[in-house]
Amino acid sequence: VQLQASGGGLVQAGGSLRLSCAASGSTFSRLSVAWFRQAPGKEREFVAATSWGGGGTNVADSVKGRFTGSRDNAKNTVYLQMKNLKPEDTAIYYCAARQGGTFTVASRYSNWGQGTEVTVSS
Repeated sequence: VQLQASGGGLVQAGGSLRLSCAASGSTFSRLSVAWFRQAPGKEREFVAATSWGGGGTNVADSVKGRFTGSRDNAKNTVYLQMKNLKPEDTAIYYCAARQGGTFTVASRYSNWGQGTEVTVSS
């Protein structure tokens, strides 16, 4: 499966963005999809993951209450709605997919998109 992340951009603190992760292939409905982010000089960190089986979205504590995940299997797309953005949310956001359940560890995901950059100004 190939993943294409989009929706990043420059936004002021307190603003909102919605990231999209579009997937190719016919098995999308069986894939769990996660979002990770990597800020300059920092390690890649888990943000959110949406289960293939409709089990909802798991989000990191750092974004809980501000970020929500959803998916539209008919469009082969997963979304990350980000609200009340903070400067510390600035990073390149990547979507990743795997068969089976969700994990918060990047190494458990076999397919990765190219990333979309989010910059939050103060």
